[in-house]
Amino acid sequence: MSLQNEISEIRDNFDSVLSDKFLKVLAKIKLELKSPLTSKYLQGKIEKIKDESDESEKKKLCKSLMPYLDWYLKGQ
Repeated sequence: MSLQNEISEIRDNFDSVLSDKFLKVLAKIKLELKSPLTSKYLQGKIEKIKDESDESEKKKLCKSLMPYLDWYLKGQ
């Protein structure tokens, strides 16, 4: 499945997608970022979410990073 398809699936079914899948897609998007500073910032956010133990809290944090998915889709 292409990254674009994975992102579309997440956007369409956010409530049923596990945070781990979301984070894997974010990690792929991070590789596309041109700014090392932005990449480092996103990596910090990914690590913070991974460290969270409560899945509902992870989902809230993931939702705040949805603009990265939108950014990727707009560039494709």
